[in-house]
Amino acid sequence: MINRLLDSYREYGGINRMGTENFPNRMNVVSVLGDLKALIFPGFKYDEQLDASNLRFITGMHINRIISILTAEIQKALVYVKASNEMEEESVKKSHCYGLAEKTVCMLIETLPELRIKIQKDAKAMLDGDPAAKSVEEVILSYPGLEAILTYRIAHFLYKCGVPIIPRIMTEHVHGKTGIDIHPGAEIGENFFIDHGTGVVIGETTIIGNNVKIYQGVTLGALSKENISSLKKRHPTIEDNVTIYSGATILGGNTVIGKGSTIGGNVWITESVPAGTVITQEKTI
Repeated sequence: MINRLLDSYREYGGINRMGTENFPNRMNVVSVLGDLKALIFPGFKYDEQLDASNLRFITGMHINRIISILTAEIQKALVYVKASNEMEEESVKKSHCYGLAEKTVCMLIETLPELRIKIQKDAKAMLDGDPAAKSVEEVILSYPGLEAILTYRIAHFLYKCGVPIIPRIMTEHVHGKTGIDIHPGAEIGENFFIDHGTGVVIGETTIIGNNVKIYQGVTLGALSKENISSLKKRHPTIEDNVTIYSGATILGGNTVIGKGSTIGGNVWITESVPAGTVITQEKTI
């Protein structure tokens, strides 16, 4: 049985390598994501008894874990991609990759206060937009939309810093938990509200403005994979104060949904919509 498995490894690959040349470890990335969430919402994501006497210690504990674990995982990702691009693993300067990884992690920690402000605004938007929500605390503890947005905002920061692989691990982890698929490359403004959320898909080059509300089953996708460069904008732009109801599909990099528009449920849109428009299945108002 062992020999057959070893033969399959040799024939088909799919085995991670050892040491600093291996691929990032998914469990480590998910673990450090938990530490980041614990810093953004202290006392909500971990079973911790916080008070004035231990808050500083516990905060430092999470920061130390993030620096230790995430630096090593980003280094792996950088070394792997650099080696793959150069086709000569021996030419990769691992110490340089480690320095970049450590610098990126420190930048992420330094920006957490600003990230907290954005995510608090997202939580407040959910409280204001959903009559069923009774408090911000309820939203933080139980709303899958906020869980997905929180993870996206962390992953997006790393994506913008040029970190490969790890941002996708983060967003795909929360995709599995919530059914909400947000690519870390998407650009999303403030006060973003995903209501219910199951089946939402937001593509890599999507641009979403401020005060946008999306319901379950919405797809912001590309028209076709054929003849589309990965560098080209493939997904739509959603301007400020737009509401998109359940099951709507909006496709194409040149498609713009104008400010203040309302997109009804189960519609299919591949062309731009002027500001202030209401789109339904039967008619355009």
